[in-house]
Amino acid sequence: MEGRKGTAKLNELREIERQVQERWAREKVFEMDAPPIGSEEAKKDKFLACFPYPYMNGRLHLGHTFSLSKCEFAIGYQRLRGKRCLFPFGLHCTGMPIKACADKLKREMEEFGYPPRFPADTGEQPKDSDRDSEPIIKDKSKGKKSKLVAKTGTAKYQWQIMQSLGLSDAEIVPFADPHHWLTYFPQLCKKDLIDMGLKVDWRRTFITTDVNPYYDSFVRWQFLKLKERGKIQFGKRYTIYSPKDGQPCMDHDRSTGEGVGPQEYTLIKMKAVEPYPEKLRSLQGKPVYLVAATLRPETMYGQTNCWVRPDMRYIAMAVVTGEVFVCTRRAAKNMSYQGFTAENGKVEVLLELVGQDIIGMALSAPLTSYQVIYTLPMLNVKEEKGTGIVTSVPSDAPDDFAALRDLKKKQPFREKYGIKDEMVLPFDPVPIIEVPGFGNLSAVTVCDQLKIQSQNDKDKLQDAKERVYLKGFYEGVMLVGEEKGKKVQDVKKSVQKKMVDKKEAVIYMEPEKQVISRSADECVVALCDQWYLDYGEPLWKAHTKESLSRVNTFLDEVRKNFDATLDWLHEHACSRSFGLGTKIPWDPQYVIEALSDSTIYMAFYTVAHLLQGGVFDGSGKSPLNISPDQMTPDVWDYIFFSQAPLPNTDIPIDSLQYMKREFEYWYPVDLRVSGKDLVPNHLTYYLYNHCAIWPDDSSKWPKAIRANGHLLLNSEKMSKSTGNFLSLSQALETFSADGMRFSLADAGDSVEDANFVESMADAGILRLYTYLEWVKEMLSEKDAMRTGPVDSFNDQVFISEMNRGIVDSQQHYEKMMFKEALKSGFYEFQAVRDKYREMTMGDMHRDLVLRFIECQTLLLSPICPHICEHVWGLLGKSNTIVNATWPVAGAVDNLLLRSSQYLMDAAHEFRVRLKAIMQSGKGKKASPPQKPTHAVVWVAKTYPPWQTTVLTTLKELHEANNGIPDNKVIAVALKDKPELKKYMKKVMPFVQVLKENVEKHGLNALNLTMDFDEAAILEGSVKYLTSTLELDDLEVCYSSEGEEKIREECCPGKPYIVYTTQQSVNLTFINPQPCNGHFQLSVPVMEGDTCGSIAGRMIRMDRGIKDSKRVKLYYYKDPELGPRQIPVFNEPLAGKVEVLESDVFKVNTEERTVVIQNNGKPVDVGKQMVYIVN
Repeated sequence: MEGRKGTAKLNELREIERQVQERWAREKVFEMDAPPIGSEEAKKDKFLACFPYPYMNGRLHLGHTFSLSKCEFAIGYQRLRGKRCLFPFGLHCTGMPIKACADKLKREMEEFGYPPRFPADTGEQPKDSDRDSEPIIKDKSKGKKSKLVAKTGTAKYQWQIMQSLGLSDAEIVPFADPHHWLTYFPQLCKKDLIDMGLKVDWRRTFITTDVNPYYDSFVRWQFLKLKERGKIQFGKRYTIYSPKDGQPCMDHDRSTGEGVGPQEYTLIKMKAVEPYPEKLRSLQGKPVYLVAATLRPETMYGQTNCWVRPDMRYIAMAVVTGEVFVCTRRAAKNMSYQGFTAENGKVEVLLELVGQDIIGMALSAPLTSYQVIYTLPMLNVKEEKGTGIVTSVPSDAPDDFAALRDLKKKQPFREKYGIKDEMVLPFDPVPIIEVPGFGNLSAVTVCDQLKIQSQNDKDKLQDAKERVYLKGFYEGVMLVGEEKGKKVQDVKKSVQKKMVDKKEAVIYMEPEKQVISRSADECVVALCDQWYLDYGEPLWKAHTKESLSRVNTFLDEVRKNFDATLDWLHEHACSRSFGLGTKIPWDPQYVIEALSDSTIYMAFYTVAHLLQGGVFDGSGKSPLNISPDQMTPDVWDYIFFSQAPLPNTDIPIDSLQYMKREFEYWYPVDLRVSGKDLVPNHLTYYLYNHCAIWPDDSSKWPKAIRANGHLLLNSEKMSKSTGNFLSLSQALETFSADGMRFSLADAGDSVEDANFVESMADAGILRLYTYLEWVKEMLSEKDAMRTGPVDSFNDQVFISEMNRGIVDSQQHYEKMMFKEALKSGFYEFQAVRDKYREMTMGDMHRDLVLRFIECQTLLLSPICPHICEHVWGLLGKSNTIVNATWPVAGAVDNLLLRSSQYLMDAAHEFRVRLKAIMQSGKGKKASPPQKPTHAVVWVAKTYPPWQTTVLTTLKELHEANNGIPDNKVIAVALKDKPELKKYMKKVMPFVQVLKENVEKHGLNALNLTMDFDEAAILEGSVKYLTSTLELDDLEVCYSSEGEEKIREECCPGKPYIVYTTQQSVNLTFINPQPCNGHFQLSVPVMEGDTCGSIAGRMIRMDRGIKDSKRVKLYYYKDPELGPRQIPVFNEPLAGKVEVLESDVFKVNTEERTVVIQNNGKPVDVGKQMVYIVN
């Protein structure tokens, strides 16, 4: 990190972490088993929490770490609450990514040699067009850049990606075998997480796929159950498909386009009218259609023309029906996988065309009121969306209206493309939809409103589309056809069906936006034979909704996201032709895809340690001597279903019961933590599958799901391509485990993006180190601290504030609001200690300091367990802190806390007033003001009469209106009060202050008196106030004894301070003690001073003097000659006389002299004296 002066503090923290982690491993503190039935341990609550197993195609990064930290902090807190906590951690290897990466490496070595020599990158980027075929509602939850791009950065080849992970060429070669990934990255993942201090029971860790025969058996059992219960179906379904891979391409198989699904279009068939243009003459006699993809079939009543781009390449393709479709090659490729062509995936190209070839072509279009329409040129038609053929509805589409108007106005434009007047001029917008606020020609209206001059006004046209498109769809009413009088949104499907039935249109699908597979193939939408999970089945969906209603989602937005997902989710393809994973038991030509084998694996955690014994792939010896082939479906039934009969197996019954007890004890999952991007897929499937496997046992359904936002790094998205990226191992090395964890907790709690700021992480390291050093200092000085009763005002406030901190932190931890828990349990807790230290002038009570250290360490331990474990040991605790218990909070005395806050607010106001006084002379010719030495604090028992009237009236208005009304009502109520006439200018400002106070403190702010004794609080804190204000004396008086101005300024809760300055004469005080760090001081001496008051003044000048009682003052026997004599080294007090406590200083400010009144005799002390600090 730039800017660091050294790493000593970091290194000390990391060494502490190493020692603590060694202890945890030695004592196996995180290994948890189900307790014996009826035992004391069995009476405790349990807590099973987990995190979606990360994919093993690389090392974990800070984004993973942020999400799993939520789970980790929750486990740490729940352990302190006395629960038996289990945090298992699996490792995901299923799916295409690993296989695709391995295949890429193999191809790169074949094509570019070893080590590969890649061609130079030209850096060219594909062009993007301006014009979309139709506006589409964007889903803001879907990111602009895929996770893979963010992780791999600018690396173009897989070999380069592997090099970016720090691997040498020789180390990369074995990764061409996909199974090497399954042994390499899981071990690194475990090491990084152990270094982080994760409270994981590693015996239960496993990898997925059929490489692990135990997990493979478990997934096969799950799918047999799903099929047996009718949850899995087979048939043709539209899905994102990779032609290169020859199979569906699910989210986990994509390098770009995660979350993208098939988009349904209505393909409008506009029939070419013979005679055909010259380029199409070879097709004479065949039915030729220009096909346009639209999302708004109900607007086809308003077609006036068809748009093509003059320079775009098109093809005429043969369709299986014997028809000919004209469209782009990209669209044709999509169609070829949807049953449009004779052979799946093969396009029969009859002609190659460009847009100019078909401009001016006569067409017969469905639904339009015009018998013939024509193809016209539009320059910004997109090739990447739709078919390249665009229907024109200028009544409701601003782009179409602007372009048609341009053609009508600009004859040279028409001539350029060979457009005759009769192809354009007779065609006017057709009213088809009545839109509130825009009439029956919404596009015409909005273009006039925005003063759009041409189709080149792109920004204005975008604004116009946003104004009319959604409003027209949701609020518009049809004016034509059979649908006349109906809402637009209600007729879309019926219009589509009518056209499809008449063979005027067909259903067409393509990806919502571009999807690139991990094998670098652009995906299409295909109709595939596949096994799919029927998530749309009504009873299953209803069960899942019931399950969701029982789940604690912590945040309303997360629940809304679940509800929205359940509304649209229907089917999910669960099979693919190849990749890593478990084969479908009844159809082994297919592999179960990655999102489908990861829905109930949390149940496998409960028995994994008994089957695998901590060996990730299950290749080791089973602790129960159970082989994978013994784990038959009947055995799994017995383990997971409470009413299942004893299976016919040679597994000993004790072993079966052992596994069943583990499952019954730990299930259900008490908490699952994940990023919010998994709500629409994994987390929803998680709920569905639990309902399917345990339909009659809701006690096994998930209890809580905590979804968080993504993690920004230094306020920017993490991405290797920009260099703004941190892996977990890098973060641990840079910030230490606790430093990183501290900053992760502080990064954010909501579903909005959180922010990990490196400079704040550095500050966190410093805070933790400072706390450790302070603890060491306190423990070394504890014998010198105050003991005895803890009944002083400051002691009692400190106790109450610690109790409040414990209560607040507990509430935040329970709600999994860890940023707030860090705020109340560390930042504010530390501030409470600092305040106590300040208020007591360092004279803290030993028992309270030790209580603070213990509580602070416990409150922080879920987030920063290593340093807390170390401090726990310094406190002499023999047990580990992860087995400690949450501190018990005593009573919180709110009245005491209010009185303490009153004191702090008063001190702040006093300091502000003092600063104003000291700055009053700046910038003027007058001499600067003298620093005040004394003050009187005036306290009011009651409000002045006029303020009392205002308070009483406001309280009455509050009762009458069930709240404080607006200022107009208040002003009317107060204007005729005779006692207010003299103070009218002050009334409304006072009202505003009272309203703000009511907002902060409630109705108590309108009380006429305080509920504590202000004078007593201030008098008891005179020592603190004189110190913080650097005064020599302070007096507390009631305002009723003061002048009228004081009575007016002062009111309950608002003391008023008046400063005065007492004249003084400066004396020089010399410290003759060798090697002690105390030096010469110039101290003002005032009339009536004593040794104690001067020593108190010295403390403010020299912070090295901790106690005024340790200061002794001396004067020279000869005030003239004494200061000039060379001091005797071993006799620093020779020739000097000690000032007694009873001695009083007398000053003559005119002559600038000081004498001491010693037993009634004046002693001249000259200009210089001596002080000694014992």
